[in-house]
Amino acid sequence: MQLQPEENARYRRAMGHLLVLYTQVDQFIMEACAARIASAPDDTARLGLAKQVGDESRHVNIQKRWMQAFGVEAEAVISDQSLERLKQVFADLDWVDYLTDLYLVIEALGSQAVEEVVPLTDPGTRESLRIPLEDELDHVAFGLSQLREALAALPPAEREARLQAIPGRVETLVARLAELELPVLGWFADVGCDPQMLVSVLHRRRDALLESLAA
Repeated sequence: MQLQPEENARYRRAMGHLLVLYTQVDQFIMEACAARIASAPDDTARLGLAKQVGDESRHVNIQKRWMQAFGVEAEAVISDQSLERLKQVFADLDWVDYLTDLYLVIEALGSQAVEEVVPLTDPGTRESLRIPLEDELDHVAFGLSQLREALAALPPAEREARLQAIPGRVETLVARLAELELPVLGWFADVGCDPQMLVSVLHRRRDALLESLAA
């Protein structure tokens, strides 16, 4: 559908903000994974985290090049102070909670949100997200596999307690991210995505992930 000039300007502003957000999140994930390598429980986990550091670095570079071509004002949408606080939160998590928060919430639900908007984007933006989204499939699979293994290694009572705590962890992290007060749903609306539909899709994805972990 051909956008009217005012709609096109609104799209470009919103898409610019989303591109900056995606890039900041990928940078955060890269640093969170790098910081966790030394304390990861085994070689498989360390190698998976190291691979992801390289992948996220590539994503950041791809997105920065596209933002420059797209004409995005690359002003951060998440402040340095907020990112530092979030990094400290993740640094203090044990392995199970780290996997839950990073891979179940930020990676799985975050990439799902991006996938929902991709069909609505301009060709250049769509191409800039192609490799990152392909890699995210591997990252989510790695993280959830590690989470299942970590849960399975716990005594039965503790495993059950951890599983029961996961929905609350999801809500807590979502609330923490909401404290950043970013008008993300408005940005999604301005690029043509129905915010209510998006929230519904994310809820279904969350519920499916929780069911798979408990199986």
